[in-house]
Amino acid sequence: MTAPIVTTTAGEVRGEVVDGVARFLSIPYAAAPAGELRFAPPAPVPAWDGIRDATQPGATAPQTHRAFPGLDLAPIVGFGWRPGPEYLTADVFSPDPGATGLPVLVFVHGGAFSGGTGSAPVYDGLGFAREGTILVRINYRLGIEGFVPLDGGATNVGLRDQIAALEWVRDNAAAFGGDPAKVTVFGESAGAMSISCLLASPLAQGLFRRAIVESGHAEMVRPPAQARVLAEKLASILGVPATAEAFRALPSEKLLEAQSTLLTPGNTPDLRDPDGLDPSYGLSPFLPVFGDDVLPEHPADAIARGAGAEVDLIVGTCREESALYYVPTGVADAVSDEQAVTMLSASHPEAASILETYGLGQRPTGEVLITATTDLIFRLGARRLASSHAGRTYCYQFDWGSPRFDGRLGACHGIELPFVFNTLGVAVDLVGPGAPHELADLVHRSWVRFAATGDPGWPEYTDEKLVRHFDVTSAVRAG
Repeated sequence: MTAPIVTTTAGEVRGEVVDGVARFLSIPYAAAPAGELRFAPPAPVPAWDGIRDATQPGATAPQTHRAFPGLDLAPIVGFGWRPGPEYLTADVFSPDPGATGLPVLVFVHGGAFSGGTGSAPVYDGLGFAREGTILVRINYRLGIEGFVPLDGGATNVGLRDQIAALEWVRDNAAAFGGDPAKVTVFGESAGAMSISCLLASPLAQGLFRRAIVESGHAEMVRPPAQARVLAEKLASILGVPATAEAFRALPSEKLLEAQSTLLTPGNTPDLRDPDGLDPSYGLSPFLPVFGDDVLPEHPADAIARGAGAEVDLIVGTCREESALYYVPTGVADAVSDEQAVTMLSASHPEAASILETYGLGQRPTGEVLITATTDLIFRLGARRLASSHAGRTYCYQFDWGSPRFDGRLGACHGIELPFVFNTLGVAVDLVGPGAPHELADLVHRSWVRFAATGDPGWPEYTDEKLVRHFDVTSAVRAG
């Protein structure tokens, strides 16, 4: 196969052939968010003359690099900010740009709405392309520039970017061999929370036929009043008004400094809602906001009323999601009962009684905290999403555990990703050298099958609440 050239809606792009797959990197799906386009909805890509080179990695959204003690997560979260104005881009992996009607998967990366990139090594699309599907991975605006509503600026800028990317896929999928009517959007963590919002958004209706929500749900959003508290706090740190005009006058580096200051213990404002609940449970101050044209109502309420019913859905979590946050840091070993209650009280008004129901005082405190917060932050919301979605729905739980930290890292947050992409060798520090390739083949091909047919290979999540449990010996059972 010679270097492939594809004609997109903005002009021609030249990719390269990698292991028999046509790969195109850093194709803009929206105009560079610079100048007056900062804190504004994504604008159309200006057309270009000639053939644009699409063989080199491009810029990423402004962000700071987040490290986990004793654990190299760069293959999943990326290597931090790669500066450049043109970062609203998509990478495309196609088995054959001359084909027609191939299923298309669009990946939305996680990172607490403030970090990450679609070009992180684990998200290599070669495996999906070899299975006869097209993989598209995208970048979108993050942190202050993506999820802080300011006077005179757009709301939910990061979600608007994702919608613009899906519109680009609709308009360009056929040029890469894909079927624009057979698009599956999938993502993990903040990417999965985003997809849950898109299920409910009238602006995203019709842009995807199927969705896979990995460790996410529709409840991690803020009401406008709490989002305003965040905007005012950041404005105070920066010494400017909470307006898009004032923030646009500051370089991204200055905003990232303010973001880091905000995340310093003691500097984050109280973002609990009127019921005393912080829907992010302290994981991120940056969340989508409801009450605008992107999310006219709370997305969980919209989905319960039938939004997204036309979309086939897989939703699932990992068995010990929160171990990622408490085991590498040593918190799981050092935390006392009193400290656990104090930590959860910052996000939930009934922290003590909740932890008691999980065995506080009867079991090791770290185990209680991991189990309780895994349920509160991830699993229960995901199961509520599966139960309320009116369309065809499938549910899974990833149970295979990492051997890291003497096995206590377990089936932590994000561990399914190298299995989904079949890139175990890239994530050895997370999964260990002996991770089961047979399980990766199973999970990967389940995602491919779902994208192609709408059926991942296990029963729907109906009244019997059947869940596919992924492990060395996988099974389908209730709960």
